Amino acid sequence: MRVARSATLLLALMPALTWAQQTAPAAQSDSDAATSEEAVTSRVPLEEIRRYVGVYNAVRAAYVDPVDDKKLMQSAIRGLLLDLDPHSTYFDKEDAEAFDEQAEGAYEGIGVELQQQPDNASLKVIAPIDDTPAAKAGILAGDLIIAIDGKPISAIEATEPLRGKAGSKVVLTIVREGKPKPFDVPITRQTIRVTSVRSRMLEPGYGYVRLSTFQADTGADFQKHVAQLQKQAGGQLKGLVLDLRSNPGGLLTAAVQVADDLLEKGNIVSTRGRISISDARFDATPGDLLKGAPVVVLTDAGSASASEVLAGALRDNGRARVIGSRTFGKGSVQTVLPLDNGDSVKLTTARYYTPSGKSIQATGIVPDVVLQPEKQPGDDDLPASLTDYSEATLPGHLRGDDEGGEGYTAGDVLPGDGPINDALAELKQPGSVAAKQKVEAAKKPAAEAKPAAETKPAVAPKP
Repeated sequence: MRVARSATLLLALMPALTWAQQTAPAAQSDSDAATSEEAVTSRVPLEEIRRYVGVYNAVRAAYVDPVDDKKLMQSAIRGLLLDLDPHSTYFDKEDAEAFDEQAEGAYEGIGVELQQQPDNASLKVIAPIDDTPAAKAGILAGDLIIAIDGKPISAIEATEPLRGKAGSKVVLTIVREGKPKPFDVPITRQTIRVTSVRSRMLEPGYGYVRLSTFQADTGADFQKHVAQLQKQAGGQLKGLVLDLRSNPGGLLTAAVQVADDLLEKGNIVSTRGRISISDARFDATPGDLLKGAPVVVLTDAGSASASEVLAGALRDNGRARVIGSRTFGKGSVQTVLPLDNGDSVKLTTARYYTPSGKSIQATGIVPDVVLQPEKQPGDDDLPASLTDYSEATLPGHLRGDDEGGEGYTAGDVLPGDGPINDALAELKQPGSVAAKQKVEAAKKPAAEAKPAAETKPAVAPKP
């Protein structure tokens, strides 16, 4: 879990990890390698540095309590990244190690992805990880945590407030859509070993694979699960439901590998940034594990980052239909840059583009068939902070190419088995879910039959 004002939706470009160690003198040692990019990074704004040193010395000399130099410098570095975008942040050595542990799929905590809210008074749940204490306790994507062990979030300084020794207990105070008042949820911490891939047969010949996150071993595990399903189906599946609901992302390379396993050819994703090292292109290699069997991808508002890469790649290449709800809309790439003291900087370095050439930053992926969650009493009276769940609502987010388009509405979280049943129906007979929705809409009174785009206000109007 990552809280330092940034969602933990790492979409890492691993080849760029050494970029932080580059220096201007090293670049100048080879005149042929010198570029305008390196020249820009070598220029230091001396007047601004002097202004910073002046403020730094004023704080050291006059602040009401003594401030440790190291703590003050770390605060200054965090402030440097604070207003860039919601996903750029500074990790001290301890936080960097914890971040690496989570990417590998093992750490001690409750198993939830969080996002710091701008008022610093709450943490929004991006997604609970399957089969972790948080998921078993009933924590849902979109929940707001306003206190931990009775202590308000604004009074908690730790960047990992939910980490702790396995077996220790923590009590979360939750504000949830549809609930009239906050309530407490006790949870016992465990050693979280995230199983990112699960599968089962839905019907004879029709398989189901759930991807809850993208880790280093997700690609290999996906291949194993597909092989098992193929064996259960007698050698060849008739179709596959790929469930990416509330998948907050993870390693880009893992999502690319899964896409490659389902594609014979075509582009998977490309990235573009200010410097050439941020530009990359990933293409499929021959070999489709399903041998052309149809695929339906299931998404919702919690599907973000690398899961959006996978959904976009399969849809744009005509390999799968996407059903569910509009995805989160995180179309930016974060590169983890290790520093020589063990600390790290997670910096947004590029945007990614689906094979069609579109950026989904702050717009997300709109499914071919839109599903609606079961309406709960009081939903119409909820504030937008609870009902609008997307990248476009994050303060300081990168502006999307198509952000603020007419009819935009944030997606919904789609829990339960109902969406899986709809995905299976769509897999067996494309268009059947939309036909059923038309029949159901025709039965409702005209006053209730509102277009989907009118259910929520646009969260990002045109400038």
